[in-house]
Amino acid sequence: MGVEIKVDGLTKSFGKQVIWGDVSLTIPAGEICVMLGPSGTGKSVFLKTLIGLLKPDKGSIVIEGTDIATCSERQLYEIRKLFGVLFQDGAMFGSMNLYDNVAFPLREHTRKSESEVRDVVMEKMELVGLVGAEDKLPGEISGGMRKRAGLARALVLDPEIVLFDEPDSGLDPVRTSFLNQLIVDLNAQIDATFLIVTHDINTARTVPDNIGLLFHRHLAMFGPREMLLSSEEPVVRQFLNAQRIGPIGMSEEKDADELEAEKDQELPALPPIPLQLEPSNGVARRSQRPPGEWCREHGVTPPPGSFEENMSMATGA
Repeated sequence: MGVEIKVDGLTKSFGKQVIWGDVSLTIPAGEICVMLGPSGTGKSVFLKTLIGLLKPDKGSIVIEGTDIATCSERQLYEIRKLFGVLFQDGAMFGSMNLYDNVAFPLREHTRKSESEVRDVVMEKMELVGLVGAEDKLPGEISGGMRKRAGLARALVLDPEIVLFDEPDSGLDPVRTSFLNQLIVDLNAQIDATFLIVTHDINTARTVPDNIGLLFHRHLAMFGPREMLLSSEEPVVRQFLNAQRIGPIGMSEEKDADELEAEKDQELPALPPIPLQLEPSNGVARRSQRPPGEWCREHGVTPPPGSFEENMSMATGA
């Protein structure tokens, strides 16, 4: 069972440069959340702050009753045991084979015997589909396999929170699709809290239970997937639907002249909200909601064609 992460009034800056300020959100226990934002908006900084690698200027991050923004190093060490992290490039030790890479946290942080270590390592490698590749070096395998090996290593201590820093970075669309399915299947199996930082819009539209968007040094919105995918808020609408019209420009924000030139242009229609990706076995995850439930509960009419054939049933139409 995952644990809740409650963030309140979080602010982080480097020198005079404010990265983001007054960020408040609650990442629900056991759910999959995605954090989006244009390049340079501090998504990876947010992950590093959540795990205590960076200290915020203000605000709190409460996990299991402990505020990791102000706790002692000893308390932080204990809280970090709840985390597993998949880094952008997998962060494999190049001189170690995959088995030893995955075994590394167990050998460093537990007193398990080598036979116990082997049982855990092989279990996690089987979860990510790498059984048979344990003797290969990171340089001998594809980027997708390195990501899966990094994920196996992130899981060996049975974390209750798993952070994914751009897991699709460097992967082609097909391998990104396989990785997305793996993430959903893992969440169904281990019921941990997942937070994914990504630029991939298809991932954001189909995988998570909740979506957040960082923009212009603040959290523009955070909430259930259907809330953001049906939102008319300009920056949310533009980013989640990969549109050119809106406040985001090549240098993050558009200037006043660009916005003035766009004001009479008709916005493209919101695309249909896709069905959320389900586990491979077809059994819904604990946190997965029926298609259209949020829209129905809040009186929101989703874009035409949303949820395919399930939409009429889900909305009661």
